[in-house]
Order: sequence, then structure tokens, then C-alpha cells
Amino acid sequence: REFSPQPACVDLGTMWAHALWTFLLLCKFSLAVLPAKPENISCVFYYEENFTCTWSPEKEDSYTWYKVKRTYSYGDKSDICPSDNSTRGNHASCTFFPPTITNPDNYTIQVEAQNADGIIKSDITHWSLDAIMKIEPPEIFSVKPVLGVKRMVQIKWIRPVLAPVSSALKYTLRFRTVNSAYCKEVNFTKEDTDRDETYNLTGLQAFTEYVVALRCATKESMFWSGWSQEKMGTTEEEAPYGLDLWRVLRPATVDGRRLVWLMWKKASGAPVLEKALGYNIWYFPENSTNLTETLNTTNEKLELYLGGKTYRVCVASYNSLGKSPVATLRISAADEKLFHCIEAMQACLTEDQLVVEWRSSAPAVDTWMVEWFPDLDSEPSNFSWESVSQATNWTIQQDELKPFWCYNISVYPVLGDRVGEPFSIQAYVREGIPSRGPVTQADNIGVRTVTVTWEEIPKNQRNGFITNYTIFYQAEDGKEFSKTVNSNILQYDLESLTRKTSYSLQVMASTSAGGTNSSKINFKTLSISVLEIFLITSLVGGGLLILIILAVAYGLKRPNKLKHLCWPDVPNPAESSIATWCGDDFKDKLNLKESEDPVNMEEERVLKPCFAPSDLIDKLVVNFGNFLEEVSTEELGKGQENILREEKNEYVTSPYRPYCPPISTEILQRKSQQLCSRIPERICLESNEQPFSFVENLGSDHLCEGEPNPYLKNSVTTREFLISEKLTEQTKREV
Repeated sequence: REFSPQPACVDLGTMWAHALWTFLLLCKFSLAVLPAKPENISCVFYYEENFTCTWSPEKEDSYTWYKVKRTYSYGDKSDICPSDNSTRGNHASCTFFPPTITNPDNYTIQVEAQNADGIIKSDITHWSLDAIMKIEPPEIFSVKPVLGVKRMVQIKWIRPVLAPVSSALKYTLRFRTVNSAYCKEVNFTKEDTDRDETYNLTGLQAFTEYVVALRCATKESMFWSGWSQEKMGTTEEEAPYGLDLWRVLRPATVDGRRLVWLMWKKASGAPVLEKALGYNIWYFPENSTNLTETLNTTNEKLELYLGGKTYRVCVASYNSLGKSPVATLRISAADEKLFHCIEAMQACLTEDQLVVEWRSSAPAVDTWMVEWFPDLDSEPSNFSWESVSQATNWTIQQDELKPFWCYNISVYPVLGDRVGEPFSIQAYVREGIPSRGPVTQADNIGVRTVTVTWEEIPKNQRNGFITNYTIFYQAEDGKEFSKTVNSNILQYDLESLTRKTSYSLQVMASTSAGGTNSSKINFKTLSISVLEIFLITSLVGGGLLILIILAVAYGLKRPNKLKHLCWPDVPNPAESSIATWCGDDFKDKLNLKESEDPVNMEEERVLKPCFAPSDLIDKLVVNFGNFLEEVSTEELGKGQENILREEKNEYVTSPYRPYCPPISTEILQRKSQQLCSRIPERICLESNEQPFSFVENLGSDHLCEGEPNPYLKNSVTTREFLISEKLTEQTKREV
């Protein structure tokens, strides 16, 4: 029997087709992404408005639509969220509206999520409408104090319209003071169903404005209504709450009195709106109440001058309703030693606060007084202070302090009525660069050095803590150099400069925020220093001193030689050889003439004017000297002739000689004619009027007198007469 192979081929092809279809189906199932299962289903029943449910996830990666199935009437009915309210486009919420909403009732909710790859269902949830009911907030219409009741306000409101009439409501009352962000809450329940409701809020501060708000809910519901609109009210006024008292002690004056700045303010916790009509102050030395002094003022500060003893000061405020409790402060004696317990203190900045912390060594001290004021160049006029209890830190908002201002912060320990020794620091809430640079100058300029000095920037222009100073200096057309010094240094010596060079200089003051430069100044180094000048002067002076010492030593050793060098001998005209040329007769004549008429002689010497030219006397004396020489030659013989022949120049060293021979008138006339032939005509004519008187006076007064000749006395010591050979021969022939 023969079999056909075709059926086997058909079975094989069918098997491959089924395998391929199965593979594609498995791939499809493996690539399918179902939507996330709805979870966290939450439903709210808005009384007489709607029933709304929400769930998560709120949004899918792919397009997903939801279907909400509800059963109600205690499970007898069911429905699906209407198509117009169904959650299409990834909106994870659904709302049911009346009239299908019944109350009271129990609902079941299930959510189906579907996308292109499939459907997935959530778990079934159960809901009681009373437990999820949410109503409208109440409406407050009055917040007022009750007459005669202190520190209380009465709140009145209207019950919500959309609330079950038969249900009791629970309330939450929220209140705060006007200037505070901190709120307090009070919970209470109202069983009645009246439309108007009231509540008395007690435990408040007197004469203080409060802000209140209300919310409500049914007793079984877990959902509260929204908060009502806020309403404000003020409590009744009463006597002042109290005062915080503080003092600032100034140094004692010469007479021992101390200035005390007494300051007070409303105590912490006092009503914001509290007003005082005035203040009573009384003070007295401790243990001496009989010396009490009383003052009244409407200000919140007072200056007192107290002695060096311990005092107690009391202050109380008052208004129309009464007085406040008395605030007492002890002023320690001037010589009292204060106790010390603060070991360290620091200030740090947070985002919006300045925090001051300190460490105490006395556990018994639990009260502190913090004092702060701006650090200015002038005396501060306003001080701020605050009491701190049961803590070792203090905080202040940064916006309460001015930026770029330095504040002095002091903490005083207070133990009972005694104030201890303070601990102080400085702090900025914000730092900036200085408003200007330091005033700079260059002093003590030398050859290679200069001293740079600068002044501190005024406190109100620093804008921060000065961390350092930087000195920038640069030679003309040279490289700039810098030196940085600490903030407590206000002077620096620059060295290794170049001799006789111009420099520019400026100083920069820096804070943590940056620095500001001073004005640029210029200076030039010296070419020679004072020390070098001193050394050169010392060397020259030393050399001169040594020379003087040697000269003195030489003078002491050879005194005549030194005297001759310093004071050379001057020839005395009285000792000249001309005195020997005149005989005793001529001297006697001169003496006789002086004895006969000394008055006339004095007049002739002093009163007779000389009409001759200024050089006439010189010329006459020279020729007269020649004349005397010839006369002496003729009368004394030929002894002097050799002298006139051998020497052409004759020196007359004195106008006075002890010996003078007699001279005849003829000789004088003849010689005078010879003199006129040797001098200019004009001079001769002027002198011809009284030739003999001139010769007589000259000879009698000056040639044979024992005293020096007045003319030669004022002339040169030695006079040179030039006698020509021709004149000598002629004179000989005439004689």
C-alpha cells in the first residue's frame, strides 16, 4: 500500500503557524502596561451639596480613564459616576450630586482604572455620611468686653445655615493679640440648636486688642469647616500692669556725686494698649527711709544725682483706675565690689535673628538684664534693655537693629536685688565696606625709609569690624608693593626704598565685606640723610679741631713764632731814619713854635683848609723829600752822595727825625722852583700862593716834631721815592 507524504507537510506548516501566533501573543502580553491600581480613596460629604471622592495616583504616564461604582441606601442601590462627572483625562476625582444623596446612609465606593492595555480595580471602601460630613463655617458678628468683668471678651456668632438642625456642633476658637503672630485655640461644644451662639473668652490681658476666628463640625464628623472671617475686640482697661526698671551709672563727679540715668518701661506681658497718666518716683539711702525724696514725672526716664552710698529707687505708674505694683531697684555704692559670674559670651547671626549666648559660673543666678545701644563717637542718649529669666541666651530680630551699626551689648547678672559685674561684646547685624578710607600721611622721610601713619575711621563710617590695613606704595613708573598689618596698628615703617625717588602711597581699611582706599599721597625720598650730614660735619669739625689743637700746641711750644705769624711787626714811623736827617735846631724850632702859640698851631693843623688837589701832598712830600736829601748833601758833605748815585729808589720810613739842619730861604725858593718844573703846571700854580708857609708848616709841624706826622701816620708804612739820574746831576750843579 502506498502512502502520500502531503498530510505530513500540512501538519508541519500548521504547527509553525500556531507557534508563531503563540509567540506574538506572549510578546503582546509581556509588552502590555496596565494602569496603576487606585489607592488612598477619600470621600467627603458636603452637607446638602455633593458627595466627592478622590484617590491616587493623580496622574498616569499614559492616558487613563476611571469609573467609580457606588452602592447606597445601605446597599440596596448602586450607580456609576455620571459620564459628565467621570474622571476622564487623568482627573482622579468624582462627584455625586443630589437627589441620589441620602442622609444618613452608608456608601461603598470602588474605582476602576482603564487604559489601552487593560483594566484594574481598587479595593472596595465603606463610608458613613455622618462621619464624613462637612458644613459651612460660622459667622462672627460681635467681640466685645462685658461691663464689670476684667480680662474677658464675649464672642457672638450665627450657627451655619447648611448644618443639620438636630445635630450638636463642636467648635474651635482661635485668638491672638493684634501685634502677635502666635495664636491660641480653645475647643468647646454647643448642644443647643439655637441660631445665635455666644462664648466668653477669659484669661486675657487687660486693655488689649484681640483677633478671633471660629470653625465648627458635627460631633460625629472628622472634617472641620473652614475658618470664619477674623473679628477684633478689646478687653476692659484696668490699673497698670507693672514696670521694668533699670539704670545707667555714670562716673562720679569731683564732689563725689554720681549721675544716675533712671529708665523704666511697661513690664513684659503688660497690655499693649495700656496707658499711664504719670509716674511716682521715690528714692532714699539704704537703711535710711527717713531721707526719702519723692518726684513725679510723665516721662519714662529721669536723671538723679546720688551720693556714693547705696540707694534704693522705687517707681510706680498710675492711671484713672489705680496704681501699678511698685518696681524697686538697688543702686550699689560707689566703692562696692560687684560679684562676677559670666565667664564668656558670644554673638552669632541666624537667618533673621541676632543670638547672644553666655556661660555662667553661678548656678544660683537665673535672672539677667541685657542692655544694648549703638556704639557712636558721641555719648549715647538712648539705651535699650530687656530682662531674661531661666535662660542664658537672648534673641532679637535683625530688623529691630540698624544695619552697618555697631552695637555694644552688655549682660548683667541679677541675684535678688543685687546687680553683678557686666560682660560686654560688640556686634553687627550686617557689615559693609567702610564709607571712606583712613586719613593718611607720610612722616620721617629718609633716604630709604618713611613712616606711614593713619587715623582710625570714625565709628559711624566703619560699617563693620576693621580686620586689617593694607599699605600700597609704588615708585614712579615702578612696580606696586603692599604690606598688610593688623587692625590695632596705626603706623608702619616702610624700608628698602630707593634714594631720591618719588613714591605714591595709599592705605586700605578692610572689613569682612571688603575694603576702601584712602586718598593717594605722594612723597620723595632724600638724596642724603641727616646721619650722613652729621658724619660729614663731624669729620670736618674733627679735622678742624685737631688742626686748632696742633696750632695751640705749636704756639705754646714756640710762642714768639706764633705771635709773629698771627700779628706781624708793623714798622713804626717814629723810628724811621728820616728822623735822623733833621738836626736839633730844627727840633728846637718846632718846640719853640709850639710853645709860643700852641693855639695857632692847633688851628693851623685843624682849621686851615687845603685847596690843593687830593694828590698834591703826596707829590710835594715826595719832591720835598728829594729836596731834603739834596740839602743834607750840600751841608754835610759828600758822604751821602754815594747813596744817591748807587740807588735809584729812596725809601723814607718815617716823617720824623731827631736832627734837622738849618735851611735857608733861598734854597727853599730855588728848590720850590725846581719842584714846579717837575709837577704839572696846574698843581704848581695852585701851590705858588703860599709856598713858604706850606714848607714852613710842614717842616715845623711834622718833620722835627717828636710826634708822628699826621699825613704819614695815615699813609702807607713805607714810601718809595723814584729819583732819576738826570735830576741828581742837575741838583748837584745848582748847589
